[in-house]
Amino acid sequence: MAREKIQIRKIDNVTARQVTFSKRRRGLFKKAEELAVLCDADVALIVFSSSGKLFEYASSSMKEILERHDLHAKNLDKMDQPSLELQLVEDSNYSMLSKEVAERTNQLRRMRGEELNELSIQELQQLEKSIESGLSRVMEKKGERIMEEIKRLQEKGKQLMEENVRLKKRVVDMGRRSMMMNDATMADSLNLAYDEGQSSESVNASSGPPQDCESSDTSLKLG
Repeated sequence: MAREKIQIRKIDNVTARQVTFSKRRRGLFKKAEELAVLCDADVALIVFSSSGKLFEYASSSMKEILERHDLHAKNLDKMDQPSLELQLVEDSNYSMLSKEVAERTNQLRRMRGEELNELSIQELQQLEKSIESGLSRVMEKKGERIMEEIKRLQEKGKQLMEENVRLKKRVVDMGRRSMMMNDATMADSLNLAYDEGQSSESVNASSGPPQDCESSDTSLKLG
């Protein structure tokens, strides 16, 4: 039979509450001791009863464990709050980055022909050389892209010409086949007509001699 689960809430009966506290406290200290022995851990427990009585357990020294706890808490607070040196480094890096961004922005504007009044002749000449150098690289890259595009179009044109030749050859072959079929049909028609003509001549030849006999008989009688 399954054990009935106890509802976790405050026990109203004072006597039952004290008995439960005593049992659970001993079990808790026993588990803490087992944890310290099995896992080689420093364990410290502090328990105050409802009457204010103190119960404690420490696997080594309660004072040392509490000192370690306080030191660890202080280290965590230091980690959460950045040090002054770290803040100074971050501020310095931020100022350097901001300065670099401003310089790059001004350089870009000057390359576009803006804000040139404060530049000297030497700075203007240097800017001109930079623009000419960049323009030459841009033109070179543009020429390469144009040549690549021309080569691609030539390859495409060559493929289209080959396809056109193939289609023309196919059309010629289809025309030849059509002519051969027409010639064959015409030859069959001529042969059929010739056969019909031969049969009609043979019929006429078979009916001709009797007429010749009658004409000869008539000529003899007249003589």
